[in-house]
Amino acid sequence: MSDTAMEPGQGGAAPLPASYDMSEVGDWIALLKPRVMTLVVFSGLVGMLVAPGALAMHPVLAGTAILCIAVAAGAAGAINMWYDRDIDAVMRRTARRPIPDGRIQPNAALAFGVMLSVASVTLMWLATNLVAAGVLALSIAFYVFVYTMWLKRRTPQNIVIGGAAGAFPPVIGWAAVTGDVTLVPVLLFAIIFAWTPPHFWALSLWAHDDYARAGVPMLPVTDGARRTRRHILAYTVLLAPLGLAPWAVGFASGAYAVVAAALGALFLRHALAVLRDAQDAEGRSLTRDAPAKACFRFSLTYLFVLFAALAADRLVFGP
Repeated sequence: MSDTAMEPGQGGAAPLPASYDMSEVGDWIALLKPRVMTLVVFSGLVGMLVAPGALAMHPVLAGTAILCIAVAAGAAGAINMWYDRDIDAVMRRTARRPIPDGRIQPNAALAFGVMLSVASVTLMWLATNLVAAGVLALSIAFYVFVYTMWLKRRTPQNIVIGGAAGAFPPVIGWAAVTGDVTLVPVLLFAIIFAWTPPHFWALSLWAHDDYARAGVPMLPVTDGARRTRRHILAYTVLLAPLGLAPWAVGFASGAYAVVAAALGALFLRHALAVLRDAQDAEGRSLTRDAPAKACFRFSLTYLFVLFAALAADRLVFGP
């Protein structure tokens, strides 16, 4: 909240208009990174749906577990915005976030994130089990301490190692139903873990100047665009067969394998287009990074469709 904002009736001021109240609510919601939360919630839901006994779980408890995953993701995002407020202020795509723009005070954002973190883990424990709550707490801690505070500003491998933070939701969803963690949720974790680098490196190719200005050592900044393009292809080559892993271990049917293989081939096609993009002598794109932008958009489609296909496969064909 801005320092200049006054509460209704304070100092004789007129009541704040409803439009201001709604914009303030919007700022607090923005602090939770709702677009990122969408993917987190979806992958957590899939982890629940494919777990043994998912259909027998009480809908209220299942809904509570999903709510906890969403709130925890938002809490981690709020703490991330608190810590990164200095670099957010100098990057074009983040300068209008609530903290660098002065609409929410840093300490208030931190308190908000910590409060939501504790509440989400506690509620998950009460509603489901200690394993799910423990993995949820680990995911928050990993994103805040390992990725945000340790890796992001120190190494171009920040996305590779830090990608584990975004890979926890299907494990949490599975554990909320079963109370354990077995091979299948680990495979889902591995898929998201391998997907994260090409997804974010495709973004970083065209956001290169922003990261360079903020001093964030993303791979295009430290190693150049050409090397980043090769890394995108390498991780996509790893991801394509990994998407078939649920079928390979007998957890999914051939129908899922067909979808996974097709998605993997399309992702490889996008990664090759990024590698072959017309470049200048310094490796900068001559097409304004059109292939990288297309690859980034498809990477989102890839993960949504792949996980939706696995959930549908389990619901149709059963265990």
